[in-house]
Order: sequence, then structure tokens, then C-alpha cells
Amino acid sequence: MTDVEVREDWIAPVARGPVDARVVVPGSKSLTNRLLVLAALADGPSRLRRPLRSRDTTLMARSLQQLGAEVSDDGDDWLVTPGPLHGGIEVDAGLAGTVMRFLPAVAALADGDVRIDGDPRARQRPMAPVLDALRALGVDVDDEGRGALPFTVRGRGVVPGGDVTIDASASSQFVSGLLLAAARFERGVTVHHDGKPVPSQPHIAMTVEVLRDRGVVVDDSEANTWRVLPGDIGAFDLEVEPDLSTAAPFLAAALVTGGRVHVPGWPMQTTQAGDGLRDILDAMGADVTLDHAGLTVVGDGAVEGVDVDLHDVGELTPVVAALAAVAHSPSWLRGVAHLRGHESDRLAALATEINALGGDVVETDDGLRITPKPLHGGSFATYDDHRMAMAGAVIGLAVDGVVVENVGTTAKTLPNFTQHWDAMLGLDEPAS
Repeated sequence: MTDVEVREDWIAPVARGPVDARVVVPGSKSLTNRLLVLAALADGPSRLRRPLRSRDTTLMARSLQQLGAEVSDDGDDWLVTPGPLHGGIEVDAGLAGTVMRFLPAVAALADGDVRIDGDPRARQRPMAPVLDALRALGVDVDDEGRGALPFTVRGRGVVPGGDVTIDASASSQFVSGLLLAAARFERGVTVHHDGKPVPSQPHIAMTVEVLRDRGVVVDDSEANTWRVLPGDIGAFDLEVEPDLSTAAPFLAAALVTGGRVHVPGWPMQTTQAGDGLRDILDAMGADVTLDHAGLTVVGDGAVEGVDVDLHDVGELTPVVAALAAVAHSPSWLRGVAHLRGHESDRLAALATEINALGGDVVETDDGLRITPKPLHGGSFATYDDHRMAMAGAVIGLAVDGVVVENVGTTAKTLPNFTQHWDAMLGLDEPAS
């Protein structure tokens, strides 16, 4: 396993004509990291078939190994064997929200101290709802009042559990991080949300689904309340769905170039937020077809502006903003104020970088207003944010001379992104 990130600038290639490509995307990051956690807490060995192998998932696998699980390679698969959880370790969360927010509850089950830290930008991401919730459930956490990384979870081997109320309006990961380990708590956990609507609700639905599939009893019949009963987490052997959000820039290329992109293996039913691409791309002028062979997007070169609420699919905002910047009419992207607390302040970052290329992007209270203008080349900063890099690549299809800084940050979710991008454009073969 590796999490090496090569920091380099990359001149995004301009499309020479309509793309016509079949793009195979790797496994879902969200599913891979949820399944790794459950496998480490399960009642026997598990196999993840074709998981995503990226910086975020490697950091999760490595952290679980440090805690006592065995994670080994078997071809394209990961085999996970649970073991007694122990402390006396320091975990590197990198810039992975799933690692920094899912592991604290797991660390509480260890028999000693677990210190969790990450990249400099990770220390800017909010953590207080998870840490305060663990304290309310009987866990000792030392964060020196920061409500952010770094912090130490003082595990005692058991967690009493019970009822807890949190404000998860900044991230659905606060809820998922508690639910994933809840079945191993003595009384389970009942999480009540009290605050503005929780963003990215499909990610909580994903968490509930993978728990139920493992035999865990979850009651989500009451609004803003999730109840997990104590019990075993069943071992499993399953294939990880492709990462639909990672497909976003490739599918966007069909609109920008007036071409065709096919993604095989797109599930007919899924809890992944990325499935929202189908409706969004259709609204922006694409011909979108889903069948048992996968998803096919065809564009005619005319990108239409859109007025869309992205509250539940916020991770798609950078690519949608990139499309809006090269569209033929204005766009309003709404419901994504929470993106200010992601890997970067994505709203400010998108406005700054698109405007630096000649665009007209205005931040609103909960999103962006984008008025298309002729764009020119220039540097496109990524802020160590993989989705910013992918947005720059999309704009570069239509604008000559866009230089994406630190394109290696895409290793967070798609190692060798530039090789795959070149292959889609017929410039190179994809990396193995």
C-alpha cells in the first residue's frame, strides 16, 4: 500500500475534438472506507473485492492495521482479519474526512491512547461534534479545547454508549462516524441531530445500508434520529461499487467536447451521492442513458446553465461549477454552504480560481452564482483538494493554457488521474 503524492503542476490538455471513450473508474472511496471499518470490527475475516486503492483508503487501511486488524493484499482484493484493538499508537488521517471522523469511535474501543493527526489543512476541519459526542457516550478525549486535529482518544476497551445529541449540519460524516462502531458499544448508540439540515444525506443512507447488510439492527424511522442496537457485525465478501463521484469529470468531458463517455458497471440502484450526476448532466444538456451495461453520457457541445440545489450531492459542486463556467447561460448552485469546511473552502476556492481565468463567479450565502464569460489560460490552484484539481481539468478541455497546480492531490481518490485523463482524450494509455 502507498499514499505517496507527487506534487507537480500540469497543463490540462485542450480537447482536440469530441471525446469517445469508455472510462473504468475504481471502487467507491466512501464505500471502501466504511467497509474497511466494519471489516476491522466484524466477527470474522472479510474480503473487499476491487476496493479503491488511493491515499484516503490506504490511510484508513494503515490506521486499522495500527489498531490491530490485519489488512493484506490478495490480487486486487483486500483481506481484513479483525484483531484485538490496542492503543499506544499515532494515526495519520492525512486530509481524509472519513479517516479523521470514522476512526475516533473505533479508537475508543482500543485498550489505550490513540492520537490522531493529519495534514496541516486537516487541522482546519471541524471535529467537535464527534469528539463531544464520544465524551457524552463515556469516552475520554483530549483535544486541548481545539475541536479539531490533533487529539487523543483514551481508549478503555469498552464504550458504554447510549443516547447523544449532536449538530451534524457541517458534515454527515459526524453521524456516520458514530454509527459505524455503535454496534460494538455496550448499549449501542442513538444519535439525534439538532440543527440545520444534515448535508449529503445519501452518505448516511449508505452507512445505514452497509450496517444492515452486515446484520446490524438500525432504526432510522424517526426524522433526524438513528438508533443502532448492540450486536455482532457480520463478516462479508463483496465487490465495491465504482466511485460515481470520481466519474464526474470524465462524464463532464462529454458535454464540454460534444462527445460520448461510457462508464461500465454503473449500478442501477445505489446510495452513492454521485448518482445525482445523471439528473444534473441531463439538466445541463446531456443525453444520459443508464442500462445494465453502465452509464452513457452524450453531449452536443452546448452546455446549459442550471439552477440546482446540491445540498445532498455537495461533492459534485466543483465539477458542476467548472461546467457552469463554460456554459452558455448563467447557473446558480445552491445548498452547499457546508463546503466551506471541506478539504478547502471550496466555494471561495472555486470563485477565486475561475475568476482568475476571467470568469464571473460570486459567492452567495449557500453557494455560487456563475455567469459565463470568455476564459483564458493561467494557473488553477487546487488547495490540496482533489476535486478542485478535477474541476481545473474540465475547464482545461475548453480553455488553452490552464495549469493545474499540484495535480498529484488527485491521488486522494484516483491515483494516476492524469494518465486516465489523457487516455480518455486519446493521448495516452491509462496506467495499470
